[in-house]
Amino acid sequence: MIEQAPLELQGEAVAVLKAMRSFDFVFCLLLMHKLMKITEVLCQTLQRKSLDFVHAMKFVGHTKSFLQEMREEGWDDLVRNVETFCEKHDIDMPDMNARYKDGTGRRCQQRDFIIVEHHYHINVFNALVDFQLSELNRRFSDQTSELLILSSTLDPRDNFINFKTEDACNLAKKNYPEDFVNSEMFSLELECAYYEKDMHSDPKFQNLESISDLCRMLVKKRKSEFFPMLYRLICLVLTIPVSTATTERAFSAMNIIKNKLRNKMEDEFLGHCMVLRIEKEYAESIDNESVIKEFEACGTRRVRFS
Repeated sequence: MIEQAPLELQGEAVAVLKAMRSFDFVFCLLLMHKLMKITEVLCQTLQRKSLDFVHAMKFVGHTKSFLQEMREEGWDDLVRNVETFCEKHDIDMPDMNARYKDGTGRRCQQRDFIIVEHHYHINVFNALVDFQLSELNRRFSDQTSELLILSSTLDPRDNFINFKTEDACNLAKKNYPEDFVNSEMFSLELECAYYEKDMHSDPKFQNLESISDLCRMLVKKRKSEFFPMLYRLICLVLTIPVSTATTERAFSAMNIIKNKLRNKMEDEFLGHCMVLRIEKEYAESIDNESVIKEFEACGTRRVRFS
């Protein structure tokens, strides 16, 4: 025989079911589903480990555009979806042209004479979309956008189509004035002119996909010695934090590694363990045999490992 739940739990379950079958819950549920579908791509992009801020800014612009289109043209489509959902699941839908009643519905509690459609359209739909837009504008302000747009001039994709000497110099002058004195700014301008000629004639600059690839190529091919000011600027640009996802992952890894049972771990050992944890894709590609051979080659051993 199945034991029945206490009456209090049964009452709570009935109350929850009643709330979930209300028009207000259904409307908010479908609205959030539509809104989250727009922001999903941007959220996933900002959480990528190897984040390219040029692509990130493009996704921010696209997300703002989609949200604005939703605000201006998405109301009717949302109402149709809500009506279809309510009819399918036998949920009462209010008259959108009736007066909206707040609270218990008593006349003395009503402050404004508005209809139901006005409440859900202006006070809920528009308010939520405006909040999302304001959050994007706050996180990616005009100053931040200008910094990222100027930084995109260093993007090597499409044969450096966005590179402009003026933008590179403005990037250093406006955002890194303490890292470049006047004489170094003059050197940077000259380096950019030579760099522009070199990147179109040297095949080593071809097929680069990101600014980090460009930085590695300059070091590997020793071209950083010929363009020291420009190389410094590229390194500074690579430190721009578009999102905190990588930092949050590092703290999560530290909490897993240095727990209560290993709270006396030294910082150097903790750092080595965190590198292996954070760069686990690279660590998994390393063969144990190669590690043993390298360790064995560091000095003479009484017993051979292999």
